[in-house]
Amino acid sequence: MNQVRIREKLTEKFGSDILRFDSTFEGISVGVPPEKVLDVCHYLRDEAELNFDFLSFVAGIDHHPAQPRFEVVYQLYSVKNVQRMRLKAKIEDQDGNPPSIQSVVEIWRTADWHERETAEMFGIKFLNHPDPRKLLLPDEWQAHPLRKDFPLEGTEEDTPDLPS
Repeated sequence: MNQVRIREKLTEKFGSDILRFDSTFEGISVGVPPEKVLDVCHYLRDEAELNFDFLSFVAGIDHHPAQPRFEVVYQLYSVKNVQRMRLKAKIEDQDGNPPSIQSVVEIWRTADWHERETAEMFGIKFLNHPDPRKLLLPDEWQAHPLRKDFPLEGTEEDTPDLPS
């Protein structure tokens, strides 16, 4: 399995739903619309030739002030094929609601804490996550410290327990 074959398989299955492909020495990076993330993830794991059976991390990126503002990145690995890849989906705030995307915990259990951390740090909601409790920050914090517009010293209302 190589990057060209991964690209062929994804294009064959999803066609124009694949928004972009980038190749590096580390592996292929694939951009998809957020509403296709679950379908693509199921396929990447379940397609015998691809067999991306391990999710090593989920991360958020804040592209502020660009739109769409946020991106969720999934780092995948196929043990059988010794192949890495990244799956990326750009998302944005919807009518004042937090940016959201479907959780992939049902596909890879390792996504659990990664999604919770990304939710806390960026304010991205992972829909249908089995345990959306905060993982790192105090419950009273409403701020998302890895957003680019987060003030470096916090604010009295968002981070009440930090020294002034």
